[in-house]
Amino acid sequence: MATLDAIRPPSPSPSAGGALSANDLARNLIRYGGSFLPCLIERAEGAYVYDQAGRALLDFTSGQMSAILGHKHPEIVATMKAAADEPVHLFSGFLSEPVVKLAEVLADLLGPQLSRAMMLSTGAESNEAALRLAKLYTGGHEVIAFDLAWHGMTGAAFPTTFSANRRGYGPQLPGVMALPTPYVYRRPDWAGDGFELDMLDYAFGLIDRQSIGSLAAVIVEPILSSGGLIEPPPGYLVRLHEKCRERGMLLIVDEAQTGLGRTGAMFASEHHGITPDIITLSKTLGAGLPLAATLTSPEIEERCHERGFLFYTTHVSDPFPARIGLKAIEIILRDHLTAHAATMGAQLNEMLRQLQDRFECIGDVRGRGLLAGIEFVRDRQSKTPVPAFGAAVSRRCFELGLCVNIVQLPGMGGVMRMAPPLTITADELAQGVDIIGAAIADCLAAGLLDQG
Repeated sequence: MATLDAIRPPSPSPSAGGALSANDLARNLIRYGGSFLPCLIERAEGAYVYDQAGRALLDFTSGQMSAILGHKHPEIVATMKAAADEPVHLFSGFLSEPVVKLAEVLADLLGPQLSRAMMLSTGAESNEAALRLAKLYTGGHEVIAFDLAWHGMTGAAFPTTFSANRRGYGPQLPGVMALPTPYVYRRPDWAGDGFELDMLDYAFGLIDRQSIGSLAAVIVEPILSSGGLIEPPPGYLVRLHEKCRERGMLLIVDEAQTGLGRTGAMFASEHHGITPDIITLSKTLGAGLPLAATLTSPEIEERCHERGFLFYTTHVSDPFPARIGLKAIEIILRDHLTAHAATMGAQLNEMLRQLQDRFECIGDVRGRGLLAGIEFVRDRQSKTPVPAFGAAVSRRCFELGLCVNIVQLPGMGGVMRMAPPLTITADELAQGVDIIGAAIADCLAAGLLDQG
């Protein structure tokens, strides 16, 4: 019988120049989005990842915005090792103590109005479940999402993901409509405070004209991350929830990246004073492992159960990730990491604003807690988008030892997203911001701003 070494293909040959390129590394992979970075990550610990050459990269993205406690947190590692000796995966009709306990803990955190939970694997799955609940409960099928939203890439979630390229995949589900994102930085010059609320009234007038009378839900992120770190202004989500109630719709809040302390509150919905009808958690819940949850009220769950609610996935209610989620929440609460995120976030915001004072190309600094963004523009008067410049700064940051994520949606200047782990130190934050400043200076010196 052939051994793995015998059947393993030869290592990629370096491109001209000696170093492995991203194309070399990905020769057997389906490329599923943006470009791969030209390195192989060998280990990760704390706020850093390390490539095969031993080079350290400060990780301002917490992996895929998910490793909220940093990489290789010792208690998470110990929990994983212990959990491997317990049931890892079960038939979907079985329950286990970790799943039941996690549901109880989440209910305690969210309160009685969101006390029924379903444990899943990914954010897209949790949003699929939320949309199915909303449709079955209301009897409608029409769904509304922000026009810069990202809620997943699966069947029902993808039609509500307007920040991604939608061309080439055939027709979307009927009944999905876009709501203008309340993008305060790019409001018209003549618009004042209250403009976004007026636009919300106008948008719902258009929605009412388009609807066939089958409205089911609005799904929103309390801070749009892939859409460019955009937070609705005060009062907006309260008014939006009122619009839902007036029409018999449910409000679904997707807290994939904002949940569990990252914004300086346990859930970003708290900043807006709302309790949604359904909330979805993912990314941060598993501290880097695939774990998600959909939570709703007893009334909604009971009615949907009576109507035969059906949503099976292979890994629904798996005990292994549930144990990790329990430990992650325990650490966040015990170590007061929500308060730490608020404190570190204030320091990060101040340092980014100091960068803004230095560089005219930083048009806006925004975010909450340890979820922050800066938007690059040609100048602050015109606010002209410069996506190529933003991408160049991101590449230069990587070369200098920092991993950050750049959003390059059409019409935007390239928003640099930052979501360091809640365990980040003040020194690590300062190091990361210093690298960003150096990268901007290098790209300006190279004349890249003039290239867009």
